[in-house]
Amino acid sequence: MASSPASSYDCSFKILLIGDSAVGKSSLLVSFVSASHIDDEIAPTIGVDFKIKFLTVNGKKLKLTIWDTAGQERFRGITSSYYRGAHGIILVYDVTKRESFTNLADVWAKEIELHSTNKECIKMLVGNKVDKFIVSLQHLIIDSIWCNYISEVDNFRVQLL
Repeated sequence: MASSPASSYDCSFKILLIGDSAVGKSSLLVSFVSASHIDDEIAPTIGVDFKIKFLTVNGKKLKLTIWDTAGQERFRGITSSYYRGAHGIILVYDVTKRESFTNLADVWAKEIELHSTNKECIKMLVGNKVDKFIVSLQHLIIDSIWCNYISEVDNFRVQLL
């Protein structure tokens, strides 16, 4: 939907997407705003980007301004000011990269504590790239079944070169 004058919505919310670089924050945002799945790689965010989405919930017209922050440490000085006044913060991690999950507590929760000014700010946790996790889980299951099958076969030898 195109940009609208202030009087065309009942409430406005500022939402921030944070998390490590390459966890899929930009892909989530583009998918949400355009209501379609993104197949192509999206270039890493440099500094910050934002998109606006208008929704109607229970008869109320809402304006969501969603800020997509860069996950690299070198941009944290730039992105810290965007925490101020945020109504919601979405912490995003990549389910295939454990470090991106542990960094939520080690890095991103500290950033929120340091820079967020809204004590009633709602924090949400999103595990992204589940589709890739399922594929790797399928491979793990297939490998496990194959290993069990091989262990049942007499005279099977493995030679490592």
